[in-house]
Amino acid sequence: MERATKLAEIGEIKGRFDKMTSAVFLDFKGMTVEQVSKLRVEFRKNGVEYRVVKNTLVKQALKDKPWSKQLTGALSGMTGVAWSYEDPSAAAKVVKAFRKDNEKLKVKAGLVEGQYLDDKAVEDQLATMPGKNELRAMLLATLQAPLQSFVALLQAPTQNLVYVLAAKEREGQK
Repeated sequence: MERATKLAEIGEIKGRFDKMTSAVFLDFKGMTVEQVSKLRVEFRKNGVEYRVVKNTLVKQALKDKPWSKQLTGALSGMTGVAWSYEDPSAAAKVVKAFRKDNEKLKVKAGLVEGQYLDDKAVEDQLATMPGKNELRAMLLATLQAPLQSFVALLQAPTQNLVYVLAAKEREGQK
C-alpha cells in the first residue's frame, strides 16, 4: 500500500472512531463468506457500519486516544470493526444474536463513548443495554404516569357519585 493511500485510510478510520457512539472489535476467523455476508446484512439492517481493517492502520489512527493502549491486545489477528453511530448497543445486540447460530464469531473488545470494554463486558452489559427506541418508550411512560394519575383523581368524584346513584337505584328496586 502506498503511503498516501495509507494516510487516507488512517484518516477515514480515525473519522469513524471520532463520530461513533460505540465500536465492537470482532474476530471472524473460521467463518465462511456466506456467514460473513449474513452478518453484514444484519449490521446494515440495524444501522451499524462493519468493516475489516488492518490492525496497524487502526493502531495508527487511535494512537492519540487514551484507551489505545488497552486495545493493543485486541488488535491482533483478523479484525473486523462494527461502528454504531446512534444506538450504542446496536452492534453488540447484532453480534449476540448472530453468535447463537455461529460460535466462530468472537468478540475481542468494545468501546462506548471512549470507554474500553473487554469481550465479556460487551456481551454481558452492552448487548443487554436497552436500545434507543426502548429508552424513548421508557421515557414516554415515565412522563405519562403523573398525568394518568391526575386524570384518575379528577374522575374519582364523578365515578363515586355514579356508584352511589347505582346503589340507591338497586336499593329502590328491592
